[in-house]
Amino acid sequence: MERGPMIPRRLRGWLVIAVLLTGTGVFVWPRGSEPTVGTEVTAMAASTLPRVVPESLRIRVEVLNGAGTRGLARRATRAMRDAGFDVVASGNAPERTDSSIVLVRSGPMAWGELAARALTGARVELRPDTSRYLNLTIIVGARWRPPPEAFDP
Repeated sequence: MERGPMIPRRLRGWLVIAVLLTGTGVFVWPRGSEPTVGTEVTAMAASTLPRVVPESLRIRVEVLNGAGTRGLARRATRAMRDAGFDVVASGNAPERTDSSIVLVRSGPMAWGELAARALTGARVELRPDTSRYLNLTIIVGARWRPPPEAFDP
């Protein structure tokens, strides 16, 4: 039976002490002016939209990119979910538009107004379509600016 290279007993003792001191130093050493976890969470929360949909309400929406800007529907989807909407689909709109539009497919007009408030300045139109499994269609226009995002690797 072969063994690997032997480390002298005295060197092993010093290695154990070094590892223990290093481990203790990580937890005991003062952190100085580094941000704490609570600060990071607060900074992340500040970059999202405030919730406009009550917890007890489920409003199903689809988000469409009407600007042609790559990734805009994805960013609008995140923003609308932060605002409390249930985004069930996203994609590209068939036509380009400058301003954002909220189409009310089913449900009250007030739901469309909630979405327009979350998007800041979108217009609301009533376009019923009961063949869709959603309440609102949101077409994000070229003038819409998404909220700043936290770094997400």
